[in-house]
Amino acid sequence: MSNIRLFFSKKLSADLTDKLDKHQSHYLTKVMRVKENEVFSLFNKEGEWEAKIIEISKSVAKFKTIKQLRQKENIKEQWLAFSPIKSNYQNFMIQKATELGVTKFLPIIFDRTVVRKINNERLEKIVIEASEQSNRLNVPVIEKAQNLKNFLSSNSMNLIFTDLNSNNKKIDKSKLTDKPICIIIGPEGDFSETEREEILSFSGVQAIKINENILRSETAVISAISIINYVIN
Repeated sequence: MSNIRLFFSKKLSADLTDKLDKHQSHYLTKVMRVKENEVFSLFNKEGEWEAKIIEISKSVAKFKTIKQLRQKENIKEQWLAFSPIKSNYQNFMIQKATELGVTKFLPIIFDRTVVRKINNERLEKIVIEASEQSNRLNVPVIEKAQNLKNFLSSNSMNLIFTDLNSNNKKIDKSKLTDKPICIIIGPEGDFSETEREEILSFSGVQAIKINENILRSETAVISAISIINYVIN
């Protein structure tokens, strides 16, 4: 079977007949050279299906689902709250965080955030492509940018604070509840003292020093997620 995987935003079911959009049709037929009667797979958070191309007309590919390959998965919600950074580094960060299992991205504008605008459309394309390539079913959600106060107003998460000033180097797994785990990564100029105090006052927060060195934002993200994955798995 082909290892080509495409994210399909609409409902998937047995014997479904539908069309891919023009971008996916072009990728499948012109880039990957998939012909009529050849198979690939379609997925979303509800599962993954083997599908067959039944017609290619006017650069649009029509398909039919053949069989279900994977069912809906129960996943541990893992969020990343981060400061926007320059696009090339940010794109890399979002891609790798998706591969490592992040389910929601929450951009935060901190006092020392330099880049204050986010191209959500571009980031959505990155998380879809990373999900297709990394064998994920669920594609991460990308929230709109918000300030720290709004972010901390929610009590629906276990907050892991990557704090260079902390002496703690271990996460206490016994303190983690069934709520989503959210890692918060600061801007390139680090958190302000006021922001540190606000974060540390959050109910149930765990502060952790992930490295003795000062890490770039994208490096800190990969390091922190890897630590969390080790702890919870």
